[in-house]
Amino acid sequence: MTDKPTVLFVCVHNAGRSQMAAGYLEALAGDRIDVLSAGSEPKDRINSLAVGAMAEEGIDIAGNSPKLLTVDAVRESDVVITMGCGDACPIFPGKRYEDWQLDDPAGQDADTVRRIRDEIRARVEVLIDELAPSAGRS
Repeated sequence: MTDKPTVLFVCVHNAGRSQMAAGYLEALAGDRIDVLSAGSEPKDRINSLAVGAMAEEGIDIAGNSPKLLTVDAVRESDVVITMGCGDACPIFPGKRYEDWQLDDPAGQDADTVRRIRDEIRARVEVLIDELAPSAGRS
């Protein structure tokens, strides 16, 4: 891993979980960690309830767009975190892979999306402590 690690969050649609995780990592770690997110089958836009739930935390992900997962994105990442995308993510030796078992916010109510958001935040905080402990938390 380089001095400044790169983390890639991957979910199927890149419209909810991975976007919320990327938003938290950018907000909480600042410029200490590079952040990417992508989906194996990206949607046209980010889930509006995910946007709203993150706005409640003071994090604006409304301007983000779902992106297609590429081999290059995996290759340039030090840590790849998948969230329900199965075997869609290519495997490269020397990378750290984690699969976060999280409910999909698609089709859920606002309270469920908030619960998913809060679980993502807790996991992102642990990840920051592991990758860039001096980055601290806000």
